[in-house]
Amino acid sequence: MEPLSRAERGEWRIVEALYPSLRRFAAVVAPIDLEPDDLLQEALVSVLRRRSLSDLDHPAAYLRKTIVNAACAHNRRRGRWRNAMSKYAASTAGSFAPGYPSDLAELFLLPPRERAALYLHEVEGYAFAEIGRMIGCSEGAARKASSRGRRHLGEALRAEVTS
Repeated sequence: MEPLSRAERGEWRIVEALYPSLRRFAAVVAPIDLEPDDLLQEALVSVLRRRSLSDLDHPAAYLRKTIVNAACAHNRRRGRWRNAMSKYAASTAGSFAPGYPSDLAELFLLPPRERAALYLHEVEGYAFAEIGRMIGCSEGAARKASSRGRRHLGEALRAEVTS
């Protein structure tokens, strides 16, 4: 096995420094059926195919945006799969509605962008201008995504209490 070049060592240092916070972010944004490490790895591979992390001005923000995009793509694929399964189930005996028991089930009902904005603001403490840059939208759109996420989460929790 060859020793790593100086550039490769620099890339690994960046990944090692950013990994804990990006892993937490991926855990919040990832759909329930996708491991956060898999989502983070997918984002890293996607970014490193195109450029090196040391070439980026803000690698953490770039990787967060890539993580959100990968989570959205996964949700689209899962949506197509659920539609196909519901059509199949309709043609057979009952309907198909997978259940994922979790204390955080309501949080995973939110779209990835809303989860990301809510997490970055409420947990990480970022300002909406920074969040907008991280997830690839304007400050107002980040504020709106966080607000929608908070509202949808509240509605889901109230519905659970009244049930």
